[in-house]
Amino acid sequence: MIERIKYQDIDFEKYNNCIENSVQKNYYCEKEILDFLSKNWELLVYGDYEAVMPIPFVKKTFFKVVLMPLFCQQLGIFGKSNELINEKFLKFLKTNYNVINYSFNFHNDFETKLVTKKNFYLPVQEYAFLRRKKYFKGRKSTVKTAQYLEFREVFAKKDILEFIKNNFKGLEKESDMDFFIQYLLFLDKKKQLKMFGSYYEENLTNVAVLIDNENYFSLLGLLNNEELKNHNGASFLIDRILHLNIETKAFNFMGGSIRGIEVFFKSFGSDLQEYHVIQNSKKDLIKNWLKIS
Repeated sequence: MIERIKYQDIDFEKYNNCIENSVQKNYYCEKEILDFLSKNWELLVYGDYEAVMPIPFVKKTFFKVVLMPLFCQQLGIFGKSNELINEKFLKFLKTNYNVINYSFNFHNDFETKLVTKKNFYLPVQEYAFLRRKKYFKGRKSTVKTAQYLEFREVFAKKDILEFIKNNFKGLEKESDMDFFIQYLLFLDKKKQLKMFGSYYEENLTNVAVLIDNENYFSLLGLLNNEELKNHNGASFLIDRILHLNIETKAFNFMGGSIRGIEVFFKSFGSDLQEYHVIQNSKKDLIKNWLKIS
């Protein structure tokens, strides 16, 4: 049986225990992270917290809608999980909520056919083997020609944050960019922010923004100075980060559904991880609201 629990009624001791002991555990399901990224969320629970599913939502005039927060890639079902249990969660979600978009984690499988998105991931492995056997030939060549660049760790100071603001693509609203900067400062305070830059003659060409988890890095952003992009700083940065870390930490590229980005991520020898999503148009949303209201 699936139970819907409001935020204030969640037993967070049981929730955390379920998350910590689940094979699906990821960074986004942690209470502190969800609290920051989503103003509102509640929980679906199977049994006595045998499995849980966080539901982020926003409040509209007449109803609330399920919407993945900015910078949150995968949520879904955590804990005891199989296709039968997952189908129960899916049915409850579709029957009781108006969903604009919701992303499950890549461990969640369903009998129902759902749309999928792509993510790319590199497990811990020997760097020399990765570069020799798995890098695309063109990527090896690009990395080799960019070795004149200088690699540095950079920090959340005014000049770096300004570089990020000026070169981040994909955020239409100024308020979204402001929230991204707040998020970086939040991660920095938690000591979970790592940033690296590539320099050409003291000019910053690129910045890689990473979430530093215990066992893996997640790529939150890869920023390019368009005037200096011919130096291939993005390839240089990713390769150097892998060189220094891939033998002890996995690397999550955090995306890849856009063709050009997919090719770039794949060229470093990464593995495809597909995850299921629910996406609805405004028209679909209104139809569903009429059904469940």
